Amino acid sequence: MRKTLAALLIAAALPAAALAMPGPSAPCAPEAVQGMQHKAFHGKHDGGMRDLDLTREQRREMRRIMGEQHKAHWEIHQRYLDKLPQKEREAMQKEMRDNREKRQQEVRKLLTPEQQKRFDEMRKAMDERQAEWSEFQEWKADKAKAR
Repeated sequence: MRKTLAALLIAAALPAAALAMPGPSAPCAPEAVQGMQHKAFHGKHDGGMRDLDLTREQRREMRRIMGEQHKAHWEIHQRYLDKLPQKEREAMQKEMRDNREKRQQEVRKLLTPEQQKRFDEMRKAMDERQAEWSEFQEWKADKAKAR
């Protein structure tokens, strides 16, 4: 349940983050979306700290620290989410899905027909990856139960 929610949240954020990114007008490869998501949330380079003129080692360490912070934040979020009754969790997930769909439709309306086609392809690819991930998680859970 936890990882499915995480996959949903990530899937919801990726299209908007990819489209919000400034940069070249060339279409974005799906495998590059994770990096774009990071840049969309933290600025073009260096986690929003480009004015500090960080060295390569400092940037690497900054990314590590930010990754740890993100992981800790996610774990705290999940700890409280796990305390919700099942009905409330399902209602929250439905509301999140509905909100994501609404925002994606708003974003899609801003695009040219060519961009809409690419956007739809990106969403389809993400949906396929999410379905594959969910299938894997179910298999993994079944395997763990069998032990």
